[in-house]
Amino acid sequence: MLTRNFRPFTALLGLPALASAALLLTLGACGSGSGQSEVGQRPPTTVGFITVKTQAVPLTVKLDGRTVAFETSEVRPQVSGVIRKRLFTEGGYVRAGQPLFQIDPSLYRAAVNQAQANLASARASAEAASAKANRYRPLAEMEAIAQQDYTDAAAQARVARSSVQQNAATLDTAKINLRFTTVPAPISGRIGRSLVTVGGLANASQETPLAVIQRTDPIYVDMQQSAAELVNLRRRLAGGGVASGSTDVRLLLDDGSEYALPGTVQFSEVTVDEETGTVTLRARFPNPEGLLLPGMFVSATFNQAIESNAILVPQQAVQRDFDGSAFVMLVGPDNKAVRRKVETARAVGQSWVVTKGLARGDKVIVQGLNDLKSGATIKPVAASSPQKVAPPPAGTEAKAPGGAR
Repeated sequence: MLTRNFRPFTALLGLPALASAALLLTLGACGSGSGQSEVGQRPPTTVGFITVKTQAVPLTVKLDGRTVAFETSEVRPQVSGVIRKRLFTEGGYVRAGQPLFQIDPSLYRAAVNQAQANLASARASAEAASAKANRYRPLAEMEAIAQQDYTDAAAQARVARSSVQQNAATLDTAKINLRFTTVPAPISGRIGRSLVTVGGLANASQETPLAVIQRTDPIYVDMQQSAAELVNLRRRLAGGGVASGSTDVRLLLDDGSEYALPGTVQFSEVTVDEETGTVTLRARFPNPEGLLLPGMFVSATFNQAIESNAILVPQQAVQRDFDGSAFVMLVGPDNKAVRRKVETARAVGQSWVVTKGLARGDKVIVQGLNDLKSGATIKPVAASSPQKVAPPPAGTEAKAPGGAR
């Protein structure tokens, strides 16, 4: 019977053939359906982001300038004569009133003596004229002499007294000129080299000074700022977008080192230099050690204003396009990366100040930016949050070699 001769299909194929068929079916299932979808798609890129917020940021400016002596005085003669002595050490410190030069006083001492003699003569004449007028007065009242005689005598007495005053003034002038033969220091400070030698002729109207004294403690620093920048700052201050900054100034020397003592801004000029279009700002610095010398080139840094609603973005988040424009990547809706152009004004530390393109609450991607495309699916994580490493799933313990557990 047919039933007796029937054998199962598996028996006809044999066990090895059955195993091969099962393996083919398994591979076919792995290459289609949901398994193919998991292998073909990339998982979302994990990125770190920060949330944009506004904060107060100082508007720091760096201006070049030069040091200027706090006080400068040119020592000039007030009388003419031959220089007899130099009474100071060149380059040393002198005090106000200290004698510096001695001009030959011979002529001026003689003028004093002559003025004294003229004064004595005038006083004697005045005494005689006054006595004569006093004698004529009662005689004129008794009409013993003519009234005109008394009037003339009284006038001569007054002229004689005026002559005394004139000669006294001449004596004072002679004494002042004699005193000017010793040239004193007008101010205290460091004196430079002598610009005249002993034996040279000093003239009261000469253009060249005898020496120059400079006071360098404290010392000024004159800085130059563009008039356009200063006008823009004043407009922003008037508009309320920024507030006035600190007047403290830090100084960088020409060799790049920082001056240890801070200074303060004193004032700014009210006129603009027509040639350079700049305005001069003056700062004052203490200089007890004399490190700063007049004429040195320096750079001054200070917070000119405080921007109250500034947006800071880390520098690694700002990228540049081929045309040089800046852009950032944001966390967009549905966890999609979004590219947005921004404008940066200046750097503050390790961040850029963004003036356009971002608003408070935007999520800027700062980590995981390599090969990140706009529209890509991302997995956003706060950049400040710590990353946790998940334990391996149960049943996936590492096996020892040879299959031993």
